[in-house]
Formats: sequence, C-alpha cells, structure tokens
Amino acid sequence: MGAKHEGTQNETRVVEFILLGFSGPQYLQFIIFMLFLIMYILTLLGNMAIILLVITNNHLHTTMYFFLCNLSFLEIWYTTASVPKNLTLLQEKSRSISFMGCILQMYFVFAFGCTEYFLLSAMAYDRYLAICYPLDYNTIMDISFSSKLAACSWLGGFLIICIPAFLITKLSFCGPNVINHFYCNIDSWIILSCTDTYYIEMAAFVISVIVILGSCVITLLSYIYIISIILRIPSSKGQQKAFSTCPSHLAVVIIWYGSTIFLFVKPFKQTSLEIPKMVNILNTVVTPLLNPFIYTLRNKEVKEAFRNSLHRV
Repeated sequence: MGAKHEGTQNETRVVEFILLGFSGPQYLQFIIFMLFLIMYILTLLGNMAIILLVITNNHLHTTMYFFLCNLSFLEIWYTTASVPKNLTLLQEKSRSISFMGCILQMYFVFAFGCTEYFLLSAMAYDRYLAICYPLDYNTIMDISFSSKLAACSWLGGFLIICIPAFLITKLSFCGPNVINHFYCNIDSWIILSCTDTYYIEMAAFVISVIVILGSCVITLLSYIYIISIILRIPSSKGQQKAFSTCPSHLAVVIIWYGSTIFLFVKPFKQTSLEIPKMVNILNTVVTPLLNPFIYTLRNKEVKEAFRNSLHRV
C-alpha cells in the first residue's frame, strides 16, 4: 500500500498514515483478534452492567457509586477509541487512517486517559474522607462537591490534551507514513515528523509529570492515610471490613500508573515502539476490563443489587 501525499514539487505533505498493528503469521493474528474482541465485549458488558445496576438501585445512589459510574462510562469510550480500529487491523481490512482521523483518535485516547487519572484521584480522595473522617464525610462530600469533582475531571482531561494536539497540527510529515502501533500515539507523531519536535516533546513530558505523577501522588497518599487509619481500628473484624476493597483497588492503580509512567513520563521519546506497544495493551485493553470487576468483586452492596436485579427479571 503506497503512501498518500499532496503538495507541490518543493513541498510534500503526508495526508494518510498506515497503522501496522501487530505483526506475525495469520494464525497468531487470529488469536490476538479473538482475545481483543472477547476482552472488548467483556469490557463493554461489565461497565454497562455497573452503570445499569447503580441507576436502577436506589441504595447505590451514593458518592462512591457516582464516581464508579463515571469511571465505567469513561472506560467504555476509552477502550472504544482504540480497540475497534485495532480489530480491523488484525483482520487486515484497513490499515490506513487519515491525518485528521489520526489526530482525533490520539486526542480522544489521551483525553479519556487524562480524565481517568483525575477520576482515580477523586475516588481515592472520596475513600480517604469516608474512612478517615466518617462523621464529616456526608457534609464534605455532598452531591454538589462530588459533581464538581467529576466535572473538573472530565473538563481537565479534555482541555489539557488540546495543547499537544494543537502542537501536532503544526508538525510537518514528509514520509514515511507508517506508524508502528495499533493506534495513533504521540510518540508515533514525534518519530515520523520531519520538523523539530522539541516543543511537543517538552509539552508531552510536562503534562505527563503534572497529570500522571500528580494524580499518582494524590492517590497513593490517600491510600497511605487510609491504611494507617485502618491499622488503628481495634477490632480485627472492623479492620477486615474497612480494608476489604483496598488491595483490589491498589492492584488496578499499580497496573494503570505503572504502565503509564513507563510509557509517558520521560523527557524524550523512544525510537523503538515495540515494547511500549505491548505495554499499551495493559492500559487500553486490560485495565478497562479489570476495573468493573475489581471495584465490585468484593463489594457486598453491588453483589446484593445484582442478585435483586436477577430476581426481578
């Protein structure tokens, strides 16, 4: 498949890119396709089930489940921004993507990703208030404040990615036009650009430090305070009840932050995308699949709501 360019003899501009996706023999491509398809379907079903459960059960109309609904809704769109295109790549139906389509895909993947950092921080802060300040929790974390936190998370995530997206539109691409990834990534733009990428690299690095490390610090500090308070509870039964969901939450946080810190918190981008491409599977496919199960796996209220919903059916 040839590269598409437009321009005069003195200036040539790439108007279409080719996504390589995953290489390998046909049987391996089919196996990867089926794995991605199954995980994508489970992600959609799992997250939609959480949203429906919370909406249809009045006793789940609390701040914690409000944030969980936001996270589930986010995960549906976050994984949809990258996985469907990857499925077409694995079927070898269409590997091309337009310049504008590539920018839009990159923008939405990273905007949803940034929103998730902010939402995880808000959820960790919510749990911190609930466990460390139980008497004041309902006064502080009322519906107005929780709605503002959620709105700021969404707005902040979508606004901050406007900066690298705008800088990318100022880059020139003279060829080649092959992106060694399964979605349009900031690293890919930097590698393919034939003009200076210093400003986009610095912008991406600063945003990564502020968003990823900033939210990681808030989340980890919240859990440290939570664990310290739980350890002071005299009753072992009380400790077990308060601590029941923390390990599973921390598991998701470690996978999410560990993979994204490795991918994005570095001042200059790598020329090889093979390892980052594999790590990207963790945060674009695995984490959105795990979140609905991890956050509800040991949650008695959700289990009871699910059983009641089945009985009503």
